[in-house]
Amino acid sequence: MNIKVLFVTAALFATAIVSTAQDNTSALIPMPNHIVKSNKGEVFTLNTRTSIKTNLPDSAFVISELKRIIARHMQLSPQIDNSARKNIIEIIKDSCIKEEEHYTLSVDKKGIHIKANSEGTIFLALQTLDQILIGDIHNTALHKVEHVFIDDKPRYAHRAIMIDPARHFLPVSDVKFFIDQMARFKFNKLQIHLTDDQGWRIEIKSHPKLTEIGASRVPNGSNQGPDNGYYTQEQMREIIEYADKRNVEIIPEIDIPGHSVAILAAYPHLGCEFRHNETKNLGKTTNMMLCAACDEVYSVYDDIIREIATLFPSEYIHLGGDEAAIKENWAKCDKCHNMMERNGYTSPSQLMIPFFNNILSSVRTNGKKAILWCELDNIWPPANEYLFPYPEDVTLVTWRNALTPKCIELTRKHKHQLLMAPGEHTYLDYPQYPGDLPEFNNWGMPVTTLEQAYRLDPGYGLPKEEQSHINGVMATLWAEAIKDINRLTYMTYPRAMAIAEAGWSQMEQRDWENFRLRLFPCIYELIKSGVSVRVPFEIVENRH
Repeated sequence: MNIKVLFVTAALFATAIVSTAQDNTSALIPMPNHIVKSNKGEVFTLNTRTSIKTNLPDSAFVISELKRIIARHMQLSPQIDNSARKNIIEIIKDSCIKEEEHYTLSVDKKGIHIKANSEGTIFLALQTLDQILIGDIHNTALHKVEHVFIDDKPRYAHRAIMIDPARHFLPVSDVKFFIDQMARFKFNKLQIHLTDDQGWRIEIKSHPKLTEIGASRVPNGSNQGPDNGYYTQEQMREIIEYADKRNVEIIPEIDIPGHSVAILAAYPHLGCEFRHNETKNLGKTTNMMLCAACDEVYSVYDDIIREIATLFPSEYIHLGGDEAAIKENWAKCDKCHNMMERNGYTSPSQLMIPFFNNILSSVRTNGKKAILWCELDNIWPPANEYLFPYPEDVTLVTWRNALTPKCIELTRKHKHQLLMAPGEHTYLDYPQYPGDLPEFNNWGMPVTTLEQAYRLDPGYGLPKEEQSHINGVMATLWAEAIKDINRLTYMTYPRAMAIAEAGWSQMEQRDWENFRLRLFPCIYELIKSGVSVRVPFEIVENRH
């Protein structure tokens, strides 16, 4: 960035922040669902005698997070004193608060008080406190916090971002950095797309060739990305533990039966027989699939799922199920045709049913639940009001542009839980503005602006009973053109802030014009933290 651009950026932020960040709600993203602000200008003042009071049995992490926030904004270092009665920051685990991720945060003359039923939810409340201090810059500079009462809980239980190290590998430190940023905005699930045509990124000890062959597409290249690399099981445990402290659950995705070149490069015989001898070049070869009629596919994936289930505490394993090149594989495979005849099928797409019946049996045996991308076209047998080929215990994700209303309708009728990732709002690999870094717009992707992302209503305006099966939202970052952490966060922010508010805040708390103003203090704080973001100049009024 040259000096002139840097100066203009700094001037923009100075103007935006000074003109909008004037109280303790000016940087709240997502917007809490119940706020009572003081109208008397009353404040609590922190000083060197301010103490931390807590009843947490194991408080080390949340107390360190609280201290980090106070030190960052006020250069104070409060210590624990459970005998203190005033001038306190009180962190209370309260079993009377029954709902997950429900917290209260109040500021009065005695101090700051946070209550929730878990350490993870207390962490969420601390992010709200952080944003209060970011937004009310005048009071914060004077070590003051204006009186306020917040009673908050999310609209949706599942608020996810998906990253894609299968395409371009992200080292452990970068994944942790990404978790730090998403946790600021109360995302609570990180789905990691671990396998695809470009790479196999998770160690499976029973089948070591998966990473020996499937994790490297550039000979003699670095094993720390972007083209080569994988997570050992010990590294993944490290990521899972790191995320858990920040109220983020890691959900693994292993993509089948398509997007499978990496596993077929390691074990060619798991594909259809007529393709066994074809070259498999990671990142170049596409449209190969696991063979539905190969018994060894199911025994190998039984091993894989067992290790994945043991490694990841999440109740979910995402299995893909999308964009399967059936015409190029199963339709030309003699064994698959024999399997069709045995089952009385007339279309090779119907083989998706026994294929996933076998895979889902392994998932259930290992105590997990499956997530699949919702396909309503010719990949699975055609879906309609009476025939919906997905087992009832599978959670589905809507993603294809314009098909979301139909997906909502069919999943409701067939009693599926549904996650919302409609491409027209949540695909953050799409360009953010016309002409924005066009060299990366490598397959004619549509533009998804910040405002378009914010316009997402996960319930699609439906009556309550018609959207009650919708369990959450997910922003996706497919990484064909995202080669490192700086590019990843640039594509994520600020649009992920809009998705965060869609997942957390009730519709009556949401307003584009208000969000637009709350955005700039948060962007500035991200930049101060070393996060690459896209500054949305186009939404600033009177910027010329």
